[in-house]
Amino acid sequence: MKLPGPEHPITIKRNDNRVRVIFAGMVIADSTRALTLAEAGYRPVQYIPRGDANMSLLKPTSHATHCPYKGDANYFSIEADGRSADNAVWSYEQPFPAMAEIAGCLAFYPNR
Repeated sequence: MKLPGPEHPITIKRNDNRVRVIFAGMVIADSTRALTLAEAGYRPVQYIPRGDANMSLLKPTSHATHCPYKGDANYFSIEADGRSADNAVWSYEQPFPAMAEIAGCLAFYPNR
């Protein structure tokens, strides 16, 4: 586990804007409670509470990754209107303590 710091800053802030995720013409998530995670040189990522997502359209996969700053991520595929996007969504179920705010929230790849 690594802690964010000057050499690898990570900030989490409430996003006051509405965030919508649409796939195959269907709303997958719609939130006014998203969190914006900005990490080092990466593009900011929106983390959306599960309560603001249509979980019936998300199917857990066996894919997993590890971030030394956030912890272990689990993935979901989107299945909507006969189309699918494999491993298009990730979630840190039990992130490291410094990232506790994103626990259980969903993040979506914008290009999938």
